[in-house]
Amino acid sequence: MTAVNLTGIDWKWKENTRAHHTHQFRTKELVVRRGEPWTLTLTFRKTKPSDSLTFIVETGATPVLQAQTRVAFTTTQALQYGTWCAVQTSSDANSVTVSISSPANAIIGRYNLSVRAGSGSSAPDTSLGTLVLLFNPWLTGDDVFMPNSAEREEYVLSESGLIFMGSPYYISRIGWNFGQFQAGILDICLAMLDLSKSFRKDAHRDLTRRNDPKHVGRVMSVMVNNISDYDIGVLRGNWSGNYRGGENPTFWTGSVDILRRWKASGYNVVKYGQCWVFAGVLNTVLRCLGMPARVITNFNSAHDTDRNLTVDVYYDESGNPLGRDDDSVWNYHAWNESWFVRSDLGSAYSGWQILDATPQERSAGLFRCGPASLVAIKEGDVDLKYDCPFVFAEVNADCVSWTHNMFTGGKKRLYTETKSVGQFTSTKAVGRYARVDVTDNYKYPEGSAEERKVFEKAWSKMNKNAPAAYPLPLKPSILGKFKVENTPEVGKDIHVALILTNPTSEPKTAEVYMTAWTIVYTGKLIQKIWKNTQSVTLNPKEEKTFPVKITYEDYQQHLTTDNMIHITALCRPQGGDWDTLVERNLMLENPSLTVKVLGQAKVNEAVQVEVLFTNPLAESIKDCVLHVEGSDLLVEKLKLDGRPLEAKQQGAIQFALTPSKAGTKQLLANFSCDKFQHVKAFEILDVAH
Repeated sequence: MTAVNLTGIDWKWKENTRAHHTHQFRTKELVVRRGEPWTLTLTFRKTKPSDSLTFIVETGATPVLQAQTRVAFTTTQALQYGTWCAVQTSSDANSVTVSISSPANAIIGRYNLSVRAGSGSSAPDTSLGTLVLLFNPWLTGDDVFMPNSAEREEYVLSESGLIFMGSPYYISRIGWNFGQFQAGILDICLAMLDLSKSFRKDAHRDLTRRNDPKHVGRVMSVMVNNISDYDIGVLRGNWSGNYRGGENPTFWTGSVDILRRWKASGYNVVKYGQCWVFAGVLNTVLRCLGMPARVITNFNSAHDTDRNLTVDVYYDESGNPLGRDDDSVWNYHAWNESWFVRSDLGSAYSGWQILDATPQERSAGLFRCGPASLVAIKEGDVDLKYDCPFVFAEVNADCVSWTHNMFTGGKKRLYTETKSVGQFTSTKAVGRYARVDVTDNYKYPEGSAEERKVFEKAWSKMNKNAPAAYPLPLKPSILGKFKVENTPEVGKDIHVALILTNPTSEPKTAEVYMTAWTIVYTGKLIQKIWKNTQSVTLNPKEEKTFPVKITYEDYQQHLTTDNMIHITALCRPQGGDWDTLVERNLMLENPSLTVKVLGQAKVNEAVQVEVLFTNPLAESIKDCVLHVEGSDLLVEKLKLDGRPLEAKQQGAIQFALTPSKAGTKQLLANFSCDKFQHVKAFEILDVAH
C-alpha cells in the first residue's frame, strides 16, 4: 500500500485551543487536554483514500503499543469513552475532517501523530507533526477535575499571584509571576519530565505513570530543586546568608526568569532559591501541565527531623538560643497544594494534596515531599503516604523548650507550647489579591478537644515504642510576653515591651536574661546584637512592663534581607530552676515602593510607568537599581539604574511597556540599593484591547 498523499493539514488551532482552554500558550504546536475531542482537517493531492484512516499517536523515545505509549486507532462512527478514537465529521472529494479524542487517563506529554490509509499494519505511516496533551481539570473523568469554574480560573489559568511571608505578627505579601503560558515554559516543563531521575532510572516505567498526577507531582517536586553539582534540577537552595555566585533568593519576582535561565544554561543549576521560590516555580510547572495548584504559606512552621511530632529548642543558661542543625521552627514556610483524586488511599482523601519542592528531608531517598492528602493531615492519619508525618508536624507539632548546661551536658525541660506551631496558614483568594486563611483545613482549632485528640492519635502512631503516654505540658511560675506597639521599620530604633506576670499568690523574684539576634526566616541565628540582665520582683498577681530598646546602630550591620530579629527573655526564679521562656520574632518593614501606570494600558500601545522610592534614612543611598517584570507586559525582565538619593530624598525611575494581551495583568518591581535590598511592589493593570 502507498502512503497517503497529503497537501495540507489544518490543526484548527484557534477552535481547538479555545475549546481546551489552551489558547494562552505561546507555541506553534497544538496543545489540548486529555479526554476532550479536538478537530483536524487533512487535504489530499487528488482524492481522499477510499480506505478508512488509521491514526497513530506515540510518546517517548521507544513507543510501546502494550504500554499505551503508542496507540493506533481507526476512524469509527462515534467517539468511544476510555480509549483513543477518531470520528470522521465531514469530507469532500479531497479532504477529511476528523474529531480525535484520548482517554481521560491518557499519558500526558508530547505526542507524534501519524496517519495511514486502511487498518493494515503494512501500510506506511505519514507523519502529521506533534501535539501536546495535558491534564484536564474541566473533565469529570480526569483525576484532576475541579468542579468550581472560578477555582479553575484561579488555580489553572491565572499567571500571577501572591505569596505570603513574614511572621504571625506581621504578614507581608509579594507578587509572583507564575507565567505558565509564556514562551518556552511548556517546553521547559516537558523537558523536566524527560530529565528527571525517575525517567533516567526507568524510562518505560516513568512514561507509563505520567497519566497519574501523584507521580507527576512527585517527580516535579524533585526536579524543581538541585542539591549537588551532579544533579539536573532547577534551583539550588541556600539559607546561609552568603549568596556569592548567584542571586539572593529575595531577588526573584517570578518563575519565568528562573526557568528560562535554567534552559539557556544547558540545564545547569540556577542559584539561589528558598522555600517561597521553590513553591513559586513548582506552582508554575503544575499549572502549566494542567494540575490545579496554589501556593500555601504556613507561619511558625515546624521542621521535625526525627518525625516524633515535637520540635525541641535549646537555650543556654544565659538565655542564648542554641543554634542546632536538627529540629527548628521557621518563621514561615511555603509549599504547594495540588487538586486531584487519591485512588490509592480512597475517595475520602481526594482533593487538595500537599507537595513541597524545598529540599528539607529525603522521601524514598530523594529530596521531595508529598503528595500528602490534606484530609489525612487534618485527621492525623500520619501512617498514609506520602510524607504525612513531616507535613503534620509542620502545622501541628508541639514545641518543647529546654535549657542546656554547656559544662555538664545536662538539660531541663522548660515548657511545652501546644499552640504556637502552624498559625495563619495562608493562600491567595480566588479572583482577588487578598489573603485567605486556610488553617482550619489543616487542623481543628487549637486548644479544642478535637485538636488534642488528633494530635495524640498521630503521636501514638509515630511513637509506638514510647514507654508512656504523651507528657503533659509544664506550667511556668511566671508568665510573660513581648508587646510591640508599632511595626518596626528598617533604619529606625526598635521599641518593644517585656510584660511579666506573677499568676501565683506568692511574691516572686527572678533574674531575667534577655538577648536579641538577627536571624534568617528559618530561625537560624546570624549575630547577637543586644543583651541585658536584670532582677525582677513581682508581688502576688502583679504584672510589670519593662521597656526594651534596640537601636539602628545595634542591628544595621547584621540584619539579613529577611529583616528579622529574634528576641528572648529567660527567667530564673530565686532559689529555683529556669522555668519561663518568652520569645518573639520581630519583622522589620522596608520602606515602601510605589508603582504608577501613567495612562491607560492598551494592547500593542506603549504606556509609561513610574516607580517612586523615598530614602527614609538620615544618610545618602547609592547603587540604586530597579528590576521589573510582568507576563504579557514585558518580553523579558528589565534592569534599570537609578541615581543616588540624599537623606529623605525621593527618586523616580520611568520606563515604557507595551502590553501584548488584554486582560488583568500584574507588573512586579524590585528595588535595591546599598542600604536596602529587594524592596518589592506590584501593580495590577487592566489592559484594554
